[in-house]
Amino acid sequence: MALWRKLLIGSLGGAAFIAALAAGLDYADRAYPPPVTVADTVSKEVLDRDGRLLRAFATPDGLWRLKTTAADVDPQFLRMLVAYEDRRFHEHAGIDPLALLRAAGQFVTNGRIVSGASTLSMQVARLIEPRENRSMLAKLRQMARAVQLERRLSKAEILDLYLTLAPYGGNLEGVRAASLAWFGKEPKRLSVAQAALLVALPQLPEKRRPDRHRAVAEKARERVLARMAVSEIIGEGEAERASAEAVPDRRRQLPAYAAHLSELALRKDAKATEHRTTLDRTVQDGLETVAREAAERLGPKVSIAMVMADARTGEILGEVGSADYFDGS
Repeated sequence: MALWRKLLIGSLGGAAFIAALAAGLDYADRAYPPPVTVADTVSKEVLDRDGRLLRAFATPDGLWRLKTTAADVDPQFLRMLVAYEDRRFHEHAGIDPLALLRAAGQFVTNGRIVSGASTLSMQVARLIEPRENRSMLAKLRQMARAVQLERRLSKAEILDLYLTLAPYGGNLEGVRAASLAWFGKEPKRLSVAQAALLVALPQLPEKRRPDRHRAVAEKARERVLARMAVSEIIGEGEAERASAEAVPDRRRQLPAYAAHLSELALRKDAKATEHRTTLDRTVQDGLETVAREAAERLGPKVSIAMVMADARTGEILGEVGSADYFDGS
């Protein structure tokens, strides 16, 4: 009887401890939520009538961070990203135990870190709350934040945070800004080579910048293409074809159409992050080209302004305030 009493008391004590621990963790979770609002600070965008980007403005701290969701990105890039960075992204709850065991086993066998065990959720945790060092305590905190993110957000929302915040070298953040800067286009349709480069860059964005370290960027892209999980997605022979595609050697300027109208749009509503206009980007591009060519013929002391409107509706389709907004003369 005494033994049963001891077992009962022990069981009750263990249950009480577990309940207290759970309550403590729940309190800590609510008292110290992850700072996801950092992703609310994005570049302001001025769009044409069809939603195409006319001009973007850097964030107050000088970053090109365009808000990005999975719907803005080539689906194959998303599949390659998950396959390379976090194959069990849709199954785990922020931490991947199998990846942790694999990384630990490799460390014991090789005496060094061969591959990490960071999930996409853990990477987002690091992006919203950058760590000052690479200590074990910082890693544990990152893992705890990943679990918090999983409790609050859907997998789609976590992925959108990564797509918006991932670093791509210099002051570029997010897949849209990176695609516009490195390829001169939105990431809606990417080649296999372009998608592989965008998967590779965030791991070491400064050391892999294609405009400064082209050979390093190529090798990083090759590692993505060589990963078995990625090969299964892109298909046989695609990796070899992608390897033949040149890595960009310069960073392009993000779109900067309709400079005067864009400035006016921001002054009218400084808080909005998206400003839609009646302009047509194709028309606007044509008008700006005509204005520049005319200014070159007419000489440096002549300024040009042009407007094109839809005669039926009166909507402004194109507007040029000067031949070159960025030329002080």
